[in-house]
Amino acid sequence: MEDVEHAARPFVVVIEARLSEPRYRREMGMQYTLLIYTPEADGSEAPEELKKMMDEYWAYEAWLTEKGWKRAGEALHETAQATTVRVRGGETTSTDGPFAETKEQLGGFYLLECDNIDQALEAAAKCPGSQYGSVEVRPVIDFSQVQATS
Repeated sequence: MEDVEHAARPFVVVIEARLSEPRYRREMGMQYTLLIYTPEADGSEAPEELKKMMDEYWAYEAWLTEKGWKRAGEALHETAQATTVRVRGGETTSTDGPFAETKEQLGGFYLLECDNIDQALEAAAKCPGSQYGSVEVRPVIDFSQVQATS
């Protein structure tokens, strides 16, 4: 078995580009993803707990809609439903399950369009997932604003 600490490396693409000013700016605002990491449900949750959590998310959805920030958002199936695909040396392999075994799993996401990072951080702090796990906030690259360098 692989050493999880060494196997779990983030996928990062480095883009050498010049950005038009201001950085990643869109007419309507800047886009951010909220990546929600929480412990995976194990089936021991009482129905009342699940209902309470879902009610919190429905209220959060209503708040995001009222603010006009939500562009998309979805919950994900449990990691047992995941398949990890790797291509090495031109050979494709797929493995059932998540990329890495961790205590918190990516359980869902929101795509927001806000005026600035402060609004995105406000939305992350209000996300119910921040009470149970963590919410990672990341700006979205607008490739229409990127000019490739030669």
